[in-house]
Amino acid sequence: MMSVAMKICYFHVPAQMPADASPDAAVVIDVLRATTTIAWALHHGAEAVQAFADLDDLRAAAEVWPADRRLLLGERGGQTLAGFDLGNSPVAVVPSTVAGKRLFMSTTNGTRALDRVRQVPLLVTAALPNREAVAQRLLQESPETVAIVGSGWEGTYSLEDSLAAGALTTRLQDLNGAVTVANDEATAAMALWQQWRHDPEACLRKASHGQRLIQLGDHDDDFRFCAGLDQLSVVPMQQSPGVLQAI
Repeated sequence: MMSVAMKICYFHVPAQMPADASPDAAVVIDVLRATTTIAWALHHGAEAVQAFADLDDLRAAAEVWPADRRLLLGERGGQTLAGFDLGNSPVAVVPSTVAGKRLFMSTTNGTRALDRVRQVPLLVTAALPNREAVAQRLLQESPETVAIVGSGWEGTYSLEDSLAAGALTTRLQDLNGAVTVANDEATAAMALWQQWRHDPEACLRKASHGQRLIQLGDHDDDFRFCAGLDQLSVVPMQQSPGVLQAI
């Protein structure tokens, strides 16, 4: 593969990203569980996932979409929102449920991160299952500057998002020697990945949000889906503001 100069910065949470930052590409990560759910939903045939930070905006947009071709996905604090069809679980977005439908989605953290970078020219979402596919797509598109944006937990650092940021950055450097790391956060994320790369699920379970999910009930399948590395070829890409499709 031809070497393409690319600078990677990682921001733990959207608010950490400077207001005047204007990267050529942005990669939003919310391992537990929004960007994992988005990847699996599109893999299983969803027409698109439309992300919203605000629930009223979500409901208004969903109202004008045919009822038989829409699903509402909502989660706050790890639990499904009342009146929504689904929560925020990659296990639930099976083909029989989501194929051909638009998913209107709002979550505690991930959809807010997407909202922060929706004006970036090239916007994709990444998780561990589509890490390789996202790396290949970025090298194909060859942006000079890439901001990887973690979703965190209610504005604070999350271990699992940094793990995936490190996994993606490491893979990009493995594939292309011209990829450089432009901030300490990305370097630290790569070190984290080296520590946990042989058992990423253990890292997800140790993370504070992983512990939160464990307290909420049986999420073993969610952990398995979220930790499965390089299983999907789908790259969710923003086609219009907030609308992610498999390209």
